[in-house]
Amino acid sequence: MTEANKGRVLIVAGSDSGGGAGIQADIKTVTALGGYAMTAVTALTIQDTLGVHGIVDIPAEAVARQMAVCLDDIGADAVKTGMLHSVEVVEAVLAGLARPSAPSQLVVDPVMVAKGGASLTTDATVEAIRTRLIPRASVITPNLPEASTLLGRAVTGLADMDRAAFDLLDLGCGAVLLKGGHLDGELLRDVLASPEGLVYFDDPRIVTTSTHGTGCTLASAIATGLAQGLDLVAAVRRARAYVRRALATAPGFGHGHGPLNHGHTVQPFGV
Repeated sequence: MTEANKGRVLIVAGSDSGGGAGIQADIKTVTALGGYAMTAVTALTIQDTLGVHGIVDIPAEAVARQMAVCLDDIGADAVKTGMLHSVEVVEAVLAGLARPSAPSQLVVDPVMVAKGGASLTTDATVEAIRTRLIPRASVITPNLPEASTLLGRAVTGLADMDRAAFDLLDLGCGAVLLKGGHLDGELLRDVLASPEGLVYFDDPRIVTTSTHGTGCTLASAIATGLAQGLDLVAAVRRARAYVRRALATAPGFGHGHGPLNHGHTVQPFGV
């Protein structure tokens, strides 16, 4: 692989018709950070800033074929997964990751519930993600509700986060970025756990309702950094800075949880 090839990210996730999350947010993020985005769409969500109004499944075979043609022709330096709504789709992703052309870097964002509260997966799928996909991951990026689901216990405060991060690491992944954005308070803490120990990322909370797609965006930004050759801590640090700027400059679209400003690295809105 040449230096010129670095930055190719294959995104395996659902489409968001509102453009704030899912595949659309992923493509914008990878592009804004100088990477090249490819996609394997797992589902079509009928979605806006107010919530998910419907989901159209993509056949698992089509997911596997999308991955195969991208990996075998263009190649990838990292794969990022988002919404995986069935056991069959998880199996399709695992088949894609087993291809000789698949990269070693895998970022798993264990998407389970939409910002508006709609469930995006099943209990059997969660179990498949926990036991089969997460052990393959370089890093997973759960928020606190997702961590609670994966661990089978409530993770509700800063005092719980360190232990929860290490317990998630015990699922077999290379590292865990446990996100604390669901906690109240002026401080926002994310905890990165790896075999080397813990790294804390603390920042003042940005007060905004434009939070749709923050998880997708952060995971794709991390995947882009890894694909470009950054080490994990550097990739997380850059990704968090990108997301925070996207939150701070959000355009205020929609009547619910609005989208971020993914294009802040390119030009401001309206120019």
